[in-house]
Amino acid sequence: MLAATFSCYGAQVNKTELIEEIAKSADITKASATRALDAMIEAVTTSLQKNDSVTLVGFGTFSVGERAARAGRNPRTKEAIKIKAAKVPKFKAGKALKDAVN
Repeated sequence: MLAATFSCYGAQVNKTELIEEIAKSADITKASATRALDAMIEAVTTSLQKNDSVTLVGFGTFSVGERAARAGRNPRTKEAIKIKAAKVPKFKAGKALKDAVN
């Protein structure tokens, strides 16, 4: 499992550390790992913009959810405000990922 090999296991991993681990694990250059990760992120983003979902079997599913319009408060002024409805990205972990975490 990829996360088990990180030297900072249990800590937050940033993009640079993830790229380093991908490069090491796949035996490719950091430049190639960067391009691969960026391409994957771009592909998921483009699919979500089209309101499609992306399923990576065993890992999880990226999809678009709807957040309803609602009333809120400006924390600074305490004034009531209207918050517009919005589309939000969602991720549902797959069974293999859930099992790996537990």
